[in-house]
Amino acid sequence: MALVVHILACLLGTGSWVAINGMWVELPLIVPRVPEGWYLPSYLTVLIQFANVGPLFVTLMHHFQPGRLSEAGTIYTIVSLGALACVLLAFFWQATSVVGGTTRSTALLVLLFFLSLVDCTSSVTFLPFMLRFRARYLTTYFVGEGLSGLVPGLVALAQGVGVVQCVNGSLAGNASGMGLRAEYQPARFSVSLFFLFLGGMMGLCLATFVLLNHLPAARQERAKERFQAQARVEAGAGLQAVVEERPMISPTEIHRLSSYFGTGTYSWRQVAYIFLVLAWVNALTNGVLPAVQSYSCLPYGSSAYHLSATLAAMANPLACFFGMILPNRCLLLLGLLTAAGSGFGCYILAMAALSPCPPLLHSHAGATLIVLCWVLFVGSLSYVKLMIGMILRDEGHSALVWCGAVVQLGSMLGALTMFPLVSVYSLFRSGDPCTTRCPS
Repeated sequence: MALVVHILACLLGTGSWVAINGMWVELPLIVPRVPEGWYLPSYLTVLIQFANVGPLFVTLMHHFQPGRLSEAGTIYTIVSLGALACVLLAFFWQATSVVGGTTRSTALLVLLFFLSLVDCTSSVTFLPFMLRFRARYLTTYFVGEGLSGLVPGLVALAQGVGVVQCVNGSLAGNASGMGLRAEYQPARFSVSLFFLFLGGMMGLCLATFVLLNHLPAARQERAKERFQAQARVEAGAGLQAVVEERPMISPTEIHRLSSYFGTGTYSWRQVAYIFLVLAWVNALTNGVLPAVQSYSCLPYGSSAYHLSATLAAMANPLACFFGMILPNRCLLLLGLLTAAGSGFGCYILAMAALSPCPPLLHSHAGATLIVLCWVLFVGSLSYVKLMIGMILRDEGHSALVWCGAVVQLGSMLGALTMFPLVSVYSLFRSGDPCTTRCPS
């Protein structure tokens, strides 16, 4: 029956960010049919940051009013809200209204805010909930979280989102256009059906949460409370030992008690280091690099772009599977992997900055290198996030709440850093997937 719980934990993780990840991959079909046009991704970025009011509220309630906010009740509420928002999007995503004399996609923007609120709040509710189960199920949850990006991406791929055909400019009806130009092919099924699929995924997530709460097999896999009283029989004394919630500390180390966190395994310096790495990794993976993926890949062709997006999405759950087999919580190793992943990220950022004329433009080596860098970047940092999650899982419920809060904080800082660079100052320029003219 443990396999059933693994599947349920994976499905719960998949529901954590599937709605917003689905929105991102569907943008090429939505953008041409809404008044906001290509400003919509910028609006979505801003809405996600405003939605961080959800995790902020949960974190503050946990800190100042512990126990007052029902964890299960919160999850039931946000997942139900997410499913409802996806279904409403299927019917009203093209509805517009005039705001301040300008036509706006009011329904789309409002419902996107609620979806962002759901997914952001999941970071500070799903992780602490998984503390109720044995430690091995947290890894499965992270596998599912990786699939939350891969599954909608594969569905969008089957839908035909972003499929480009290079046609001769004059043959395409442009008398003055010479050479090749990109034409996006029509989708195999509608945007409304895609939103209904996302609603079905959120409904599946809700059913999964119900089963994790009430299924007997799931209840059998619950972990014991971290600080449950543990009686020990002293050898030869026949007396019940005193119960401890922290490891024993020698008298010479009592003055250092304030420097311990959770179980007392890590000093406050190490805890600060762990959270700093967590914030940095999420800033890169959720904010900085996604903002420039098209700029870094499209100059090498649409195939390089789609391969990097698909294989990088696959690298996340694969890294989590690797973490199941070879877990390593050494802080030095995690620091080295973070540095390596950041190095791959720097290369990607440099190629985006040099777009539309990066090095190795017209060679297979350039396309191969950018795809490989994306896979290694996502894979290495996904492993780091998993190991930090496992570390903080052992530190208790409060540590996992702060883990979710730091994930959102890092993601927010990364997104807010890139928003003006990409959308306001236009420091990055797109390459043409069919032809790019660069000085020799």
